[in-house]
Amino acid sequence: MKLSKDFIFHSMGDESVLVPSGNAKFSGMVRGNKTLGVVLDLLQCETTEAEIVAAMRARFSAPDGAIERDVKDAIQKLRDVGAIEE
Repeated sequence: MKLSKDFIFHSMGDESVLVPSGNAKFSGMVRGNKTLGVVLDLLQCETTEAEIVAAMRARFSAPDGAIERDVKDAIQKLRDVGAIEE
C-alpha cells in the first residue's frame, strides 16, 4: 500500500496535514500529530502495515500494543478518505 497520488502531505513541527488534490473524491483536510506524520511519510513509498509498525517501534517507545493500534487506526482513517492505494 502507499499514499494516493491524489493527496498532498505536509508536516509542520508536531502537526501533519493531508489535503486532497482536485482529483480526490474526499474534500476536506486530515490533521494529525507527529505519529500520523511518520505513517504518512512511510506511505510515500510502497510499504506494509508490519513495516510501518516496525519503523514506529524503532522511533517511539510505547506500551505493548499501542503502536499497533495507532497504526491500524491511522491506516483505516486514511482508507476511509481514499488516501491509500492498495
